[in-house]
Parts: sequence; structure tokens; C-alpha cells
Amino acid sequence: MTRLPHESSLRNQVHQAQFTEDASSAALPMTTVFKGMKQYTDASGSKMTTDKEAARRSKEIDKFLKRSGKEYQNYHKRWMKLLLLGAGESGKSTIMKQMKILHEDGFSDEERRQKIAPIRSNLHDAILTITEAMSTLTPPIELQNSDNQARLDYIQDCTSRPNYEYPQIFFEHTQALWADKGVKQSYDRANEYQLIDSAKYFLDKTEELGRDDYLPSDQDILRCRVMTTGIFETKFAVKGVNFHMFDVGGQRDQRMKWIQLFNDTTALIFVAACSGYDLVLREDPTQNRLVEAFELFTRIWQNRYLKHVSAIIFLNKTDILAEKVHSGRTRIENYFADYKNFIVRKESAMITTDVFEQPISCFCIPTHSSRERAYQARRQSSAEEDRELLKAKTYILDRFVNITRQNEKLREMKFCYPHFTCAVDTKNIERVFNDCRDIIQREHLRNYDLL
Repeated sequence: MTRLPHESSLRNQVHQAQFTEDASSAALPMTTVFKGMKQYTDASGSKMTTDKEAARRSKEIDKFLKRSGKEYQNYHKRWMKLLLLGAGESGKSTIMKQMKILHEDGFSDEERRQKIAPIRSNLHDAILTITEAMSTLTPPIELQNSDNQARLDYIQDCTSRPNYEYPQIFFEHTQALWADKGVKQSYDRANEYQLIDSAKYFLDKTEELGRDDYLPSDQDILRCRVMTTGIFETKFAVKGVNFHMFDVGGQRDQRMKWIQLFNDTTALIFVAACSGYDLVLREDPTQNRLVEAFELFTRIWQNRYLKHVSAIIFLNKTDILAEKVHSGRTRIENYFADYKNFIVRKESAMITTDVFEQPISCFCIPTHSSRERAYQARRQSSAEEDRELLKAKTYILDRFVNITRQNEKLREMKFCYPHFTCAVDTKNIERVFNDCRDIIQREHLRNYDLL
């Protein structure tokens, strides 16, 4: 339950009071807090106050703390604080971009022009990484067309120079290399090295990205990868409900910043890339990405500062997972030994059907009626979904749900609501978040003992 901090605690923290624009009067530095409180200073510069003045100052501080506390509490009653947590490259920042598209004014032309350089940088990183891997993979891969060697040399030798401006010849060489079957073979083995998820998307659009009048679309911006290294926030309203969402970098060296946001959180959204079963972390080539997501969620779920905060899990990148499962190039059982004998449970199958159709909420401990409603809504699409993909999604879902069942006390304090998502699909995110809105409102009321 969210409670107003004790007055003595506020006294100790008054110098670092940080409230929102709705409580801007409380966002005061120390010098402002004591403005108007007369201070006596002797000639040597040391501060001295009489007992009467000290009592008056104490009363002024009491009034300030009381006013600040009320504003602080009123803010948290009006705004629902959401934390986006997860490992690096799970799709958290893409969710933030979707909120801007769906619930703000979208991206202006000026903002779109500012994205041109990062998008072209993604294109450059993609073709450079793929061509460099050709010589480092075992066995190595050669170009199918030897005439492309000069193009490859240009990409590797010239484009990495500082302040490279991407002339037209860069796009011509990139387009020719991407058409080479040897380069495509290197791309097909991308799980053996680090490559951004949007590599193929941007490489397929090389000609368009090189035009002088190019202006990024919403989809281009959503797929643009820029590593998050700070704390980003956005405010928006959905049907009269106010949300304050925070996104923090997910790489290991960024996670120390998370704890400063834990206080007064309504709900956390944990984003996991379910397609990462065959990949390793950029910061640790010995750690599987999906294993990292399991371990990270375990620590978050069991964190003592979040013991009353329910979690919404976005099992993200289902489009990439489906592509990998259907291609058969990498198999989950090669990375998770228990997958081979895994049996799909009916409960899990109810929510692992096509997320592009009818995403439905799921409690870790669903009621009988909610199970039946979900089952009826999903039965037809469940039968149509590819059996192997259904098994893959169910396996990943069960691994996360089982984490929430390890501690009986925590199960009584909070809930877990998993969803399958595709963060670059605006319609999918809109439907899922509308579904989550009711969950978040319930959690908000529960925090104030109103439910």
C-alpha cells in the first residue's frame, strides 16, 4: 500500500524533493525552501539563530512538509507510474515510441528528420557487421560475385571514418552487396554474432534510405535501434487515465539506475525478447539472452522494494520468434535441453495464440470463469496456429510464470499478467495496452485500499 512518508523522513529528504510539474511548488532546492526565513550571520560568517527564530523556522518547515506531502500524495493518486524494465534490446524503447504514436501527437517532421542519421547508422552497422562476419565465421563465407570485393573493401575501410556523411556511393555499394548470395548466407547465420534485429528491414530499404528527400516513416522510427543509456519518461492519458511511464537502459551497467525509480510504482512492465533463445548478450558473450531474461525477472519479482508491485510481462518479438521457428535454422532444444520433452498445457495454450488477433489478459492464478472466457475466445485460433510455434511460446511463458510461483507469500501480495507482443506492430500494442489499462487501474485502486 502506498503511504505518505513519515514527517521525520521528509525532513531528512527535503533538500532533494523532486515532484512533477503538477506539484511544481514542491520541487524546491534548499535555498528556496528556506527563502524568507531570516538568518543571522556574525562577522566571521558563521550562522547563529535565537531560540525564538529557531522555533519559527521549525514551524515554517513543518508547514512546508505538510503542504509538500499533500501535493505528493495527490500527484500519485492522479498519475499511475509505470516502469519499463528488461534486458538490453528487449524492445522497451520501442514501447515508449508506440506510446508517443498512440497517445501523444506522434512524430513531427522535424523529429523525423532528426532520426535520419540514426537510421542510416543502423543501415551502416548492419552491412558492416554482416560482411565482417563472413571472414570470422567457421567455416568462412565468400562472396558469390567476386566483382563485389571492391565494394566490400570500401564498406569496411572507408565508412568507419569519423564524421562519415553517407554519400550516394555508400547506398549503391550496400545495395549491391545485399544482393550477393554470400552476404545473405552470412545474414542467415546472424545468431553466431551480434546483429541488430532491424538489419534486414533497413537493408531491404537501402535505395529509399539514400534518397535526398527521405523522411522516416513511423515504422522506420520504431525499428531504429539506439541504445538507451539514461532515464527517459513520458506522460500520456488513455480514456481519462493518466500514465507516467519510465524507460531505463537494460544493459547490465545501466541497471544500477533502476532502484531510484522503484518508489510509488503502480505497476512494472517487464519486457523480454522471446526470440533471443539462440543469442548471447552483447556485454557478456557467455550468457544466453533468454536465460538472462529469466534470471533478471526472478530478481525483479523477488525484489523487496517491489514486493507489492504486480508485473505485466510483455513477451516481445513474437514475429522474429515465429520466423526462427518456421525456418528451422536454430532449434530451441539445442539451447534448452528440457524443451524437447515439454508438454503444452491447456491453460498456457489459451494465451499463446496469434497476438495479432485477440490478445487477452492472463493472471498467474486465473479464476475458472476467466479461464473459460479466454479459452472460448482463443479456441479457434489455437487450433490454427502452428503447433511448433505454439509449443515455443508456451514453453517461454511457463518459464516466466513458474518464477512467480516459487514464493507463496509473494503470490498473495501481487499478480503477474503475461502478454505476447510485437512492439513494432502499432495495432498489437494498442490492443495489448488497452487490455493492460484495466489491470493497471485495478492495481492503482488496490494500492490505496480501494479495491
